[in-house]
Amino acid sequence: MKNIFVHRLFVAFWSVFCYTCFSRIKEKGSVTVTEKERAALCVQALKKEYPQALCSLEAETPFRLLVATRLSAQCTDARVNLVTPALFEKYPDASAMSKADVHDVEELIHSCGFFRAKAKDIVEASKKIMSDFSGEVPGTMEELLTLPGVGRKTANLVLGDVFKKPAVVADTHLIRISNLLGFVSSKDPVKVEKRMREVLPPEESNDFCHRAVLHGRAVCVARRPNCAVCCMKKWCSYAQKESDKKDEKN
Repeated sequence: MKNIFVHRLFVAFWSVFCYTCFSRIKEKGSVTVTEKERAALCVQALKKEYPQALCSLEAETPFRLLVATRLSAQCTDARVNLVTPALFEKYPDASAMSKADVHDVEELIHSCGFFRAKAKDIVEASKKIMSDFSGEVPGTMEELLTLPGVGRKTANLVLGDVFKKPAVVADTHLIRISNLLGFVSSKDPVKVEKRMREVLPPEESNDFCHRAVLHGRAVCVARRPNCAVCCMKKWCSYAQKESDKKDEKN
């Protein structure tokens, strides 16, 4: 009888102990789910905050998106959108661009910066699209990377937006936000892409990247992220650390 009483007392004590620990974990916001589950929660939060996951580059065809993305390197999307109408009016597709005078293209894209390298890449990529891919933008990472001036960022954007394949566009916003969230601790675009592919739901990865850009411009701004109004603060490592600092001061 005594043993039964001691056993019941132990069970009751252990139950209270576990409940208390769990409550504290919840209050502190510690990660009690897997990284994939945490990523899924971030996906849903951004989806609710930014229902339309749209690419900010204005392009009507796969070729034009490819060109616009190349122009966006070290340049704002807004500036690219101002430049491309005149460019595409004169050179609307790969066939026309492959025959363009590089110097003429340089003049048209001059305000985008690094215009000489970009103009050369655009014309040479157009020639390769015509000669190797029958005038159509290819639909695999391996093929896209053979085009002059096309890196993984551009290739992922085309694969996701044009071909609707799982893609992770590791631009500056995604790199910064994925580090703050605590999914990665690297500024290397390839490492960030690889890690986010591991944790993001494949069917949501491309839209998540577009929403990360919107969020990075509106809330999670470089050097001064506004954690107080962030829709992902419950699952963000940086936000939790900032909250802990405030608690310690108080």
